[in-house]
Amino acid sequence: MSGAGEVFDPGAQPERTLLAWRRTALALGVGSAAVVRFVTPEVGLLAVVAGVLGVVLCGAAYAATASRYRHVTARLVDGARGGDAAPAAPPASPGAACAALSVSLLAVGVGALAFVLLRALG
Repeated sequence: MSGAGEVFDPGAQPERTLLAWRRTALALGVGSAAVVRFVTPEVGLLAVVAGVLGVVLCGAAYAATASRYRHVTARLVDGARGGDAAPAAPPASPGAACAALSVSLLAVGVGALAFVLLRALG
């Protein structure tokens, strides 16, 4: 059992994971916004829908990973203090954040493909 003053996670793995998810969500969010900005004149309303969907899903993934980080950190801190209370269920599945980012990436990819094809044909 570790004492209250000991570091519970010397590698800071939860922080690194949170930062990686945040970078991914922000990059895909910017890509989704770029789809709206640059692809709309060529594709039209479909680009706006894909881009807005991507931004919303990236925001949801960003929020879900922050919530999960707080939950994991609270469990680690409680474990370091020697707490034996039953941990609450995590607030969001990591699969939901992964699915949201995947759908966002798909929306950006479809918009980019439509943009390239319409530019090549037109």
